[in-house]
Amino acid sequence: MRYVSTRGEAPSRDFQSVLLAGLAEDGGLFLPESWPEFSAAEWRALRGLPYPELAARVMAPFAEGSLDPATLLGMTRRAYAGFGHLATAPLVQIEPQLFALELFHGPTLAFKDMAMQLLGHLFDHVLAERGERVTIVGATSGDTGSAAIEACRDRAAIDVVILHPEGRTSEVQRRQMTTVLSPNIHNLAVQGSFDDCQDLVKAMFNDAPFRQEMQLSAVNSINWARIAAQVPYYVYAALALGAPDRPVAVSVPTGNFGNVLAAWVARRMGLPIERLVIGANRNDILTRFLAANDMSVQGVAPSLSPSMDIQVSSNFERLLFELLDRDPVATADTMRRFRADGRMPVPDAAWKQATTLFHGHAVSDEATLEEIRRLHRDSMYLADPHTAIGTAAARAHRPETGIPVIVAATAHPAKFPDAVEKATGIRPPLPPRLADLFAREERFTVLPNALEAVEAAVRGHARRNSR
Repeated sequence: MRYVSTRGEAPSRDFQSVLLAGLAEDGGLFLPESWPEFSAAEWRALRGLPYPELAARVMAPFAEGSLDPATLLGMTRRAYAGFGHLATAPLVQIEPQLFALELFHGPTLAFKDMAMQLLGHLFDHVLAERGERVTIVGATSGDTGSAAIEACRDRAAIDVVILHPEGRTSEVQRRQMTTVLSPNIHNLAVQGSFDDCQDLVKAMFNDAPFRQEMQLSAVNSINWARIAAQVPYYVYAALALGAPDRPVAVSVPTGNFGNVLAAWVARRMGLPIERLVIGANRNDILTRFLAANDMSVQGVAPSLSPSMDIQVSSNFERLLFELLDRDPVATADTMRRFRADGRMPVPDAAWKQATTLFHGHAVSDEATLEEIRRLHRDSMYLADPHTAIGTAAARAHRPETGIPVIVAATAHPAKFPDAVEKATGIRPPLPPRLADLFAREERFTVLPNALEAVEAAVRGHARRNSR
């Protein structure tokens, strides 16, 4: 399997090289040169498999030529061994034909663990094989950072620097990052929004001398391996509900477009996902695009669902590339104009194609609280704000009767206790392994939204650890 950049000016790579590179040198994102497809019989053969084995089989085509199946299976087994539920990603029925796919049973209580725990093992394997060292830089709106830190802490060949927007994550999210005192971990609180953090990370990758000096790599969903590792849980859920002999729909609360893109990839591989629903909060760029071809940046507004407080959805570039018939010149030009004007000029034909695949629904903070309250009242289900947005979006765009809807339950309610308590009167406790989180020492550095300051911090951290 070879990978190409959405902007067409970077050399093609294999899976291992894409894993280490993260972002392409031309600023584009990597995608498979061609899409693997499973037949109905091949999907049926995956039914009933334990999650680690299913994940290895679904990911195998993406790693073909870079990892043998037995090695990949060993990694998936180790990655998911420590999850807090034997099913890894259990399905919970909320109401008739509506199911929560619980993706928060990993060590940091968020869906990012589903991919990140595997990425830690992938990095270890590839770096040991090559005798190399990397510096991982990532931007987080709340969950990616803690998942990356937990997956990569204390690994000998990896330094990690995570940027988060100062004061714009929940306290639990922040402490899950800043209380990890491993010497290879460094947290930067940037005085700005998540989009500012994301732009700083992209700028570091686009600074070729700095990128080479630091051997930069990425764990954000700009890294294709993250997307590939998220595809299996949609397969797992769909098969449990009757696929490929029964279609399903999927509703995903999303800001950076990576999680719902993974569902689209599963569909592209032949899984019968009939409808893809995007749930958004007040930062509704994706739903505005689907409603009126309005992909315009309007500024990030804080909300009860901070992991979705995003205006520039990086992974949309991957879908755009597909909508533009894989034309890298058109993709690069569209992204350049978006950066220059804050508005993405998507051709009407491409936009109309997107609206046949995706439906969008934005949910206010007030409606989010009401949905949390309703879920608990009617189904005794305690949902975090992001998951509640997913269920509200699913209800707004429910397909015809008989098609089950899978809602990506992306975070444990204890990660957002204030919102859950306000809605239900119940303050969800952290699991025992995190019970002392608020008593742990924190360590992080506050920096301005300035590339020079951030690069100096990354350089100092990586050089100190490489001695």
